[in-house]
Amino acid sequence: MTTIIRNGTVYDGTGSAPVRADVVVGDDGTIVEIGPGAGADAEADVEVVDAEGCWVTPGFIDIHTHYDAELELHPQLSESLRHGVTTTLIGSCGLSLVVGDPEDLADTFCRVEGIPRDTVLPLLEQVVDWTTPGEYVDHLRSLPLGPNVVGMLGHSTARSHVMGLGRSLDADVKPTETEMGEMCRLLDESIDAGLLGLSVNLLPWDKMGGDRYRSRPTPSVFAKFAEYRALAEVCRRRDAVFQAIPDLQSRWSIAPLLDLGRSRQGRPLRTSLLTLMDSPVAKGVWKAVGAATNLYNDRLGAHVRFQALPTPFDLYTDGIENPVFEEFGAGTQALHLEDADARSQLMAAPVYREMFRKQWSNKIAPRAYHRRLHEARVVSCPDPGLAGRTFAEIAEERGQDPLDTFLDLQVEYGNDLRWYSVVANGNPEVVEQIMAHPAAMIGFSDAGAHLRNMAFYNFPLRMLKRVRDAELAGRPFMPIEQAVHKLTADIADFHRIDAGRLHVGARADLVVIDPERLDDSIEEIHEAEMPGFGDLRRLVRRNDDTVRAVMVNGNVAWSGGTPADDLGEARRYGTVLPSAAA
Repeated sequence: MTTIIRNGTVYDGTGSAPVRADVVVGDDGTIVEIGPGAGADAEADVEVVDAEGCWVTPGFIDIHTHYDAELELHPQLSESLRHGVTTTLIGSCGLSLVVGDPEDLADTFCRVEGIPRDTVLPLLEQVVDWTTPGEYVDHLRSLPLGPNVVGMLGHSTARSHVMGLGRSLDADVKPTETEMGEMCRLLDESIDAGLLGLSVNLLPWDKMGGDRYRSRPTPSVFAKFAEYRALAEVCRRRDAVFQAIPDLQSRWSIAPLLDLGRSRQGRPLRTSLLTLMDSPVAKGVWKAVGAATNLYNDRLGAHVRFQALPTPFDLYTDGIENPVFEEFGAGTQALHLEDADARSQLMAAPVYREMFRKQWSNKIAPRAYHRRLHEARVVSCPDPGLAGRTFAEIAEERGQDPLDTFLDLQVEYGNDLRWYSVVANGNPEVVEQIMAHPAAMIGFSDAGAHLRNMAFYNFPLRMLKRVRDAELAGRPFMPIEQAVHKLTADIADFHRIDAGRLHVGARADLVVIDPERLDDSIEEIHEAEMPGFGDLRRLVRRNDDTVRAVMVNGNVAWSGGTPADDLGEARRYGTVLPSAAA
């Protein structure tokens, strides 16, 4: 059936000025006409989407998700789809499900990403019937996807599959020449299958779950830089993407990763790094990193981008169930214990508390979280009188040191103590500078992970609100068409995927947005049911009045605040988009 989006203001994703036009989508799912009065001669059997007063943009691209497991339970990915995200990238942070034993995959994936292992492991044991990257991609294509999906091979996945999980987690073991060759072959095979490239992780606070190797860093962390370099050269040769998480604690690895991206024999390496962010513990570092990236890109032929959020980086935490506590030994020691009573007993022990205090207060040891208890605020607790107050305020009332109060509340309430803290990007003016920075690639939502901690699924709408608000206030820092470009074609071009633009002949992935509803309601926090995960409720920000409609592959997949139909039962909208490197 032909669909006509009428009377909208069309942003084509290229950064060009918008035009008021109609968009005609043919029954093959592609755009057949764009312009004023387009589709006027169409037959009566058409579906009309009223876009009067609305923006029509390409579908947004989320370049950093951990939907790998959720796809197996709820391939509609409705939490992203409802906000206009029509393409999602899986396989980030060295983690993927491309190959491997189900138990190895669950142990590597679940604790790092805050996803319940007791749901994921039996799921993987039931569904994993693939043994090669090509078979995995075919499996993804068989799912009734909501948005399109693109993927990466995770280095931890490849390393444990080739070396065996135990050897891959041993700092004294290097891959043999044969094993190194097998990892490179597996990466080549993944790119041949359509995956975008490789993700690696140098961050030691990401820890293993399960019982066998619990609390060790993930396999990718144990690699020497020569191993990353060898795999990066495969990506360079194929013009594929090399995504890396530097060691954010010491930050030593940023410089060699930047250097890895520079041109060699006329070939740059498409390098996607985490993350350009304004952190209180590293004030101004983002400027230095951004300037160095510009230098490498402009003078040394590199192709390096830093993923960035266009929002404050805020976290909600139940007890200490948060990855920031993995950055020091005492935090990992407590999180090692899954039993709530055992954890409370540990945190009540004087010897442990003294160790916790020394590590928490250490001014020399590198850190990513600021640990400012005068800013961290209780959200909810069995004692309602504590809600809305900072730990420092509660401590002052009790005549205690704030850290003692924090630990006492952890012992008393455990995960029933829910609290909030802004980790980075707290200054709105700096966030605007980061958004406009040429090295910044907008994304890093972590959608599908840290389900109780983060709520960045609607980051594209929050970015557009910030840009529009500044324009309405008479202090524009970025044209709206540039913001749309940074959320669409800019990302698609870097990753070499066919997405992010509206033009005749393009696949019709698009969003209809009511700009008048880019209001404060898109900041509202909700706890929503997570399909397939029992009674787990994830943290989301939602405002279903902002997005009027979402089309994926030419079909209306979301309309009027609800799915167009029961995606799981009725039809598939998305597909697996291959990289041009394939």
